[in-house]
Amino acid sequence: MTPWLAIVTTADLHTPADWLLAVLSIVLIDIVLAGDNAVVIALAVRKLPAKQRLVGIGLGSAFAVVLRVALTFLAAQMLALNYIKLAGGLLILWIAVKLLVDNTGEKAHGKEAGGLWQAVWLILVADITMSLDNVLAVAAASKGSLGLLLFGLGLSIPLVVFTSNLLSQLMDRYPVIIYVGAATLGKVGGDMIMTDRLVAEFLHPAPWLVHAVEGVLALGVILVALAWQRRGPAPRNH
Repeated sequence: MTPWLAIVTTADLHTPADWLLAVLSIVLIDIVLAGDNAVVIALAVRKLPAKQRLVGIGLGSAFAVVLRVALTFLAAQMLALNYIKLAGGLLILWIAVKLLVDNTGEKAHGKEAGGLWQAVWLILVADITMSLDNVLAVAAASKGSLGLLLFGLGLSIPLVVFTSNLLSQLMDRYPVIIYVGAATLGKVGGDMIMTDRLVAEFLHPAPWLVHAVEGVLALGVILVALAWQRRGPAPRNH
């Protein structure tokens, strides 16, 4: 039996204490991992009208969880492939820059929201990219119980909805959080790049180098977005 199939077909929970520990582990994992996804969602829906914000958050979160269930059966193989996390990390960096540009500067103030479905699409792309490690963590904590696995994935919906809604409101009041959020995504992208199988085997990076790259890319996201804003839209010929 392949490892990924064993994760969801062979339960290793024998006592009530085992079940309780598994549930607590899943809850803690969901709380910790909800942060990165909440940042993406909060940035993606921030420019939407107030009535569409919750709809965007709910749709993005619900669709993402459905896709995570499917990803559970593929994550182990995908993580073992070269370039998968490298490509995902680069995609997250692009999303971080785009969301930061869309949410800050003069262009953002005079710009209408990209639309509900554009926001949902960005949420899905980012969540799929960042969820390969996440689904494995929840699957491992489920100890082979499909019920606990679905519980863990389902629990992430209200956690992400609450956190992203709170973040989007705080971003309205304290715009500096937008930059912090984008930098966080830059850090996530850096971690994905440095832990890609091919990169790890080629560089054998020490922990300090991984953290250094994460820091450089976190700052780089902000600098690239600021440069993009300063360049501004191309002048139109009349």
